[in-house]
Amino acid sequence: MSELIPINIVIADRSYRIRIEPDEEEMVRKTASLINDKIAEYRQNLAGKDMQDYVAMVLLWFATEQNTSTIHELKWKEAAEKINSLEKLIDKALI
Repeated sequence: MSELIPINIVIADRSYRIRIEPDEEEMVRKTASLINDKIAEYRQNLAGKDMQDYVAMVLLWFATEQNTSTIHELKWKEAAEKINSLEKLIDKALI
């Protein structure tokens, strides 16, 4: 396990000091940037009372994206398994 490094990230106009693995820094910074971009998008396009409303909307969006990705991954896995099964049937038929 490598040594954790401290970094500062800003999300929703608040600064957070976190400790992460060095090889995760780019991903964490890109994720924070994506979150801030989504907050800005929601602030511009939707009515909200305060920053918490926008953070909640981004959290919902992010969780939905993760679930959608997982569902797509499972569908691809099922399709690959079906293709492998069909390949085996074809191989048996050709022998």
